[in-house]
Parts: sequence; structure tokens; C-alpha cells
Amino acid sequence: MQQARTPGFLDRERIIARPGFNRWLVPPAALAIHLCIGMAYGFSVFWLPLSHAIGITAAVDCPKDMGFFAEMFAANCDWKISTLGWMYTLFFVFLGTSAAIWGGWLERVGPRRAGVVAAFCWCGGLLISALGVHLHQIWMLWLGSGVIGGIGLGLGYISPVSTLIKWFPDRRGMATGMAIMGFGGGAMIGAPLANKLMTYFATPTSVGVWETFVTLAVIYFVFMMAGALGYRVPADNWKPAGWQPPAEPSKKSMITDRHVHLDVAWKTPQFWLVWGVLCLNVTAGIGIIGMASPLLQEVFGGKLIGLDLAFNDLDAAQKTQIAAIAAGFTGLLSLFNIGGRFFWASLSDKLGRKLTFSIFFLLGCALYASIPSMAAAGSLAFFVAFFCIILSMYGGAFATVPAYLADLFGTRMVGAIHGRLLTAWAAAGIFGPLLVNYIREYQLDHGVARADAYTVTMYILAGLLVLGFICNWLIQSVAEQHHMSEEELKEEKKQADDTHEHFVQDAKALAHEASHSWKVTLAWLAVGLPLAWGFWMTLQKAVVLFK
Repeated sequence: MQQARTPGFLDRERIIARPGFNRWLVPPAALAIHLCIGMAYGFSVFWLPLSHAIGITAAVDCPKDMGFFAEMFAANCDWKISTLGWMYTLFFVFLGTSAAIWGGWLERVGPRRAGVVAAFCWCGGLLISALGVHLHQIWMLWLGSGVIGGIGLGLGYISPVSTLIKWFPDRRGMATGMAIMGFGGGAMIGAPLANKLMTYFATPTSVGVWETFVTLAVIYFVFMMAGALGYRVPADNWKPAGWQPPAEPSKKSMITDRHVHLDVAWKTPQFWLVWGVLCLNVTAGIGIIGMASPLLQEVFGGKLIGLDLAFNDLDAAQKTQIAAIAAGFTGLLSLFNIGGRFFWASLSDKLGRKLTFSIFFLLGCALYASIPSMAAAGSLAFFVAFFCIILSMYGGAFATVPAYLADLFGTRMVGAIHGRLLTAWAAAGIFGPLLVNYIREYQLDHGVARADAYTVTMYILAGLLVLGFICNWLIQSVAEQHHMSEEELKEEKKQADDTHEHFVQDAKALAHEASHSWKVTLAWLAVGLPLAWGFWMTLQKAVVLFK
């Protein structure tokens, strides 16, 4: 008789929840990872210090005739901010590609192993970047945080998605909204923390960045490992106490009780329509995020401080004043980006995913098309309010799309399918900034006033949202022929080692859910306190906008 294999510490069998496990322990574990990798959004806080890492007080420019590859290895002149900015492209390209490549592996091995690998990649990437800053080698930053860290981003981002959807079949949108809210909130905590650390570590011979990278790597590693080790997956046939699935799947909401295999799902028209929905929504929003500060300053100029002057007519002191106000605008947008992830995803549980995305596109189109008029009228309040709503829907799309996929393709392989879908994010991360930046530069080069340089852009972004609405409108339920048969489902479960005999539980035990406990309170405090601190720091910046 063959001896049963003892599951390893990171194996999926080891994290199948025992009877009485409280499912509310899982969202804090997901948040612990997402709040760490979400610092990718806040990396721009390092650009200015790194742009004079050699000169310390003033940048030491590289020779004008120095080639690109020579600049990659140059250790005696400072990097340009445009060169450092390539990190964003690497982040989101490798996030999307790694999620697509290893999403299927994640479904087989479970979220704990994926979370541990994500921690080593993200934090190890920061350490390599720290060495790159110390040796002043830009290629080490690109390799460390951009490539290796980007892989950690992808695995960390999708690691909780499938698990949370299975723990919260009654509130799919809310569950994914809680976790993905953390990715938006990561920069809200990380950026002010990094600023404080750089100030602490700065010396006459160092701008304090490499020391900050090392410190963040240690802090993030502790939190990410705690999150990964806190993951649990529900046993087969588990359901929340007192909850019964609908007798028949809702055709209106397109929620299926069947499952589609990863290898089949990405070949369906529904997958590519959702891909287009996410790509178009993100393309419209991500370009604005990157240009939020200059956009407000150039559109309103001196009006921000009570002067009827264009941006170019302001002196240095006045530009400093409006830059502080623009920072408040950026902070306010980040708050709505984060809040929108939870609000819209939770609302989608009531409205349905298709209707929620229809609201995103129709309302977003109307707001983008109205912004030039608000700017021309000098209506700062409406201008800011419109962008806040737009950014809430930008974040809401990220949080709602995993539940959309689960509705269409079932929960069995939703994490892997979501991983493939994130290539849309990678594409949007290239298209969005290029679209906004190049149209702006083209307008300025042809004599358009700075205050009017974004008008055409707003109309183009509104047009992209119309295309997104059409993609969303065309989405229908997945055809029966694409669903997995019972035999295929059993084989897939066997490959995932999801039925270890030690964890077989009866139906009564599966329905039991523990009451609130000190563990739940402690877990939520561990992620809630840093989030509250980040919220307070961001709110202080945003208040400047209303003074």
C-alpha cells in the first residue's frame, strides 16, 4: 500500500481551512501583501532625489554626446527623471506578463506559495535596487525593482483573488474590492514613509535612497510573509453559514455555477471583450494619474492662488504655491481611487457587473467631455469633483473585474484567468501615458496655450470610453460548450492536490463559521493602522486644495 504523502509547509493541502475558521481573517492577509506591492504607484517619490544622487545638492549632467548604453553604466553623472521613469513601464509590463504566465501555476499550488515567491521577488528587487543606487548603476534598478520586482507585483496582485472569491461567494465584489483597495493604498502609506526615511538617512554624501530601499525591503518582507502565511483556502463544497446559492444562475447578471478552464477561457470572445473593457477604462485613467499635478497647474494657473495669470506668467514663488495645491489635488485623487475600489466593487454585488461597467463608461464619457467646459468657465470645484469621480471608477474597474470574470467563467480558475487579463493593464500602462503626454506636447508645439492643451485629450479619452461601453454591451454568458465536464473538473482538482484525505470534512462542519475573535481584530488592526496613517497623511495634503 502506497504511503500518503505528507504535504509540505507551502503546499495547498496545508492551507485548507479547518472547521471553525473565520473567513474574515483572509482579507487582512490579502491587504498585507497588496499594501506593500502598491508602493509601485508611489515610486515617483524617489525620482527627484535620485536625479541628483551624485551631485547631492545639484545634478551632475552626463555629457551630451553620451550614448544610451554608456549612460546605463555611467557612475559619474546623474540620471534624468525621464530615464528613471522607465521603471513604471517595467512595473506594469512585468506585472501583466508574470500574472499571465504564472496564473495557472498559482491555481495549482495555492496562494501561500505564490505569496511567498512574491515577497522574495518584490523585496529582493528592492535590495538589488539599493545596491544599484549605491553603485550608481541604473540597469540594476531596472532589473531589481522593474523586472524582478515586477514579477513579484504580478504574483502578489493575483494571489488572493481566487481565494477571496471562493470565501465570499455571497459578496464577490466586496471581497476583491477590499484586497485590491490595498494596491491603491500602498503608495498612500509608502510614499510619505519613504519621504521620512530619506530625510532621516540623508547625509552630505548621500540622498538617503539606497538606505530607504533596504529599510522598506525589510518592512515589506515581514508584512508580505505574514500575509502569505495567513492565507487559507476553503474546502470543497464550503459555503457561508446560512447562505444558499441561487437555484438557477441569473441570466441577467450572467453568474454561472459552472467552470471554464484557463486554456479555453482566453479563447472565448467574452475574455477578449472583458480585456477590451479593462484596457480602455485603464488607458483613460492611467494617463491622467501621471499628469494630474501639471494638468491642474497649467489649466488654472494663477487662479489657484487668486491671481488672473496664466501658468507661464507666474514667478518661481507663485509656481511653488500652486505646486503645493496640485499635490493636494493628486492626494485627493488617490483617496477616490482607493475608496472607489471598495465602493464600486461592493455596489456591483447589487447592480451586477455589466451594469456597473456600463455606468463607468457612460458617466465617465460625460465627465471627460464636460471637463473642457468646466476649465474654460474657471469652475475649479466642478473640475476637481469630475476628476475625483473618474478616478473612483478607474479604481473601481480593477476591483470589480475579478468578480466579473468569476461570474462569466466560474470560480475554479478565476485567478489564472485574471492573470491573463492583466495583460490589458500592461498595454494600458503604455498607451495611456503616451496618449496624454504626446497629445499635450503636440498641442504645445503648435502654439496651443497651456490652459487649452488638454482639451483634445479629454475628447479622445471620452471616445475611448464609448468604445469600452460597446465592448461591455456585447458581453454575453459563456456558451455551454466551453464549460468543464464533471470528469474534467475532477481531473483538474486532482492535479491541484485539493482533496487530501486529512482535510476531508463533513457538510455540517463546512457550513460552520467561527464568530468574531481576537485574531480577526488583531489582523485588521495590523493592516488598518498603517492604512489609517496613510489616509491621514494624504488628507493633510488634500486639505491644501480647499484653503
